[in-house]
Amino acid sequence: MTNLGLPDGIRACLFDLDGVLTRTATVHAAAWKSMFDDFLRRRQGEGFRPFDPVADYDAYVDGLPRADGVRAFLASREIRLPEGDPHDEPERETVQGLGARKNALVLRMIKEQGVQAYAGSVRYVEAARAAGLRRAVVSSSANCRDVLVAAGIADLFEVRIDGVVAAEQKLPGKPAPDTYLAAAHALGVVPRGAAVFEDALAGVDAGRAGGFGFVVGVDRVGQAEDLRGHGADAVVQDLEELMAL
Repeated sequence: MTNLGLPDGIRACLFDLDGVLTRTATVHAAAWKSMFDDFLRRRQGEGFRPFDPVADYDAYVDGLPRADGVRAFLASREIRLPEGDPHDEPERETVQGLGARKNALVLRMIKEQGVQAYAGSVRYVEAARAAGLRRAVVSSSANCRDVLVAAGIADLFEVRIDGVVAAEQKLPGKPAPDTYLAAAHALGVVPRGAAVFEDALAGVDAGRAGGFGFVVGVDRVGQAEDLRGHGADAVVQDLEELMAL
């Protein structure tokens, strides 16, 4: 499988969505910042410390299910809120309410700005399909299907394990490996026969924890060493680079 930069024995490719396939990681970071800054400003006044769309995003929310990201960031600022209900409206001052507020911002931004897929990633997935490899998208986002359709790449994947599926099957999110394991199972391959493609540290952790055959870190924001430190077997800035290995 040298033309894809993967070791022998890999039979399936499991791709994260935001930051690996589509240019939506920056949209998510902007939505988190808008939501948290508004919350912190109202709670703490104009002297509040803003959400950092790089450091705080990478450390507390990137790759995690939405509610887990809210809890992790609030804990970093020593703020506790009621958990609330998954159906809480965006106006509620609860963990679930803040998550809903962030999601509403993301959906608005996607509607206004559209969604772009990384061209190199599309070429790589097409090459994987041509080589006969099975393909799945694994994302914590409940909007995964809409993003794939908006980017015009939904037909490249056989299986989608996203936030909706994870909730239905009660699968813990990344860094737990369960969503990736579910994707491998749905494709009929053992974990050692699958490669994981991730830009988030939590996602690389999930790939390692699940015993997958190869973990590729995709470095879009200058965190190559951190990706390697969390266990990525290879780190690239674009998936197309793997085709030259």
